Amino acid sequence: MSNRIITRLQEDKKLLSIYFTAGYPALNDTVQIIQDLEKNGVDMIEIGLPFSDPLADGPTIQVSSTAALKNGMTTEILFNQLKDIRKTVSIPLIIMGYFNPMLQYGVESFCKKCQEIGIDGLILPDLPLDVYQEEYEAIFKKYGLLNVFLITPQTSDARIRQIDDASNGFIYMVSSASVTGSKSGFGQEQESYFERIAAMNLNTPQIVGFGIKDEETFKQATKTAKGAIIGSAFIKYLTSEGTTKTADFIKQIR
Repeated sequence: MSNRIITRLQEDKKLLSIYFTAGYPALNDTVQIIQDLEKNGVDMIEIGLPFSDPLADGPTIQVSSTAALKNGMTTEILFNQLKDIRKTVSIPLIIMGYFNPMLQYGVESFCKKCQEIGIDGLILPDLPLDVYQEEYEAIFKKYGLLNVFLITPQTSDARIRQIDDASNGFIYMVSSASVTGSKSGFGQEQESYFERIAAMNLNTPQIVGFGIKDEETFKQATKTAKGAIIGSAFIKYLTSEGTTKTADFIKQIR
């Protein structure tokens, strides 16, 4: 069966992906949030598996992770919550997290579980490309999971080419070198980075993350890229508005 992410990337439109932290605001909100996002026209969802030491995450996501862990969220509970998700949801679902919880669960067991549930890919910012290729790529492929790599404005062209060759879904293009959720709009530095990557003519589509929060930043980010990911802004919205007004949030973006 073709991977849902690849199918979606072939569609002739700019993709909107939303990130949220599993188990936040409340432990059992996960499924409801996913269903509401799909209902309101989101193209892909990144489900954040909270971790106690989230290096790439800004304050908003860190706070939501800490709260989710306090709520009792674990890898096992997340898998349990998602076990019937494919009965109601058909868009691509990606788990984003850190490698440590996956290692603790057992890499193969984790991948197998993802396949059973219907997870399409994983984003693990702290799993280096070479380690992935040497030790885990075969396992990911066995269970039909795409591994999504991140690039930043600091990533060298040579490294980007390596990542492009190793990718079979999309490249997560981090818009700045800072942590998530800290930017307001995109400045010249980001614009020239977007242009630099566009000029490389990579084989793998790029989806931009970090700093996207409204229609303007979504349009800016997707001028040259295939799509954009919104995380911190959505989590802030869940914090202030609760889980019942997803439609209003998505309307602000497109």
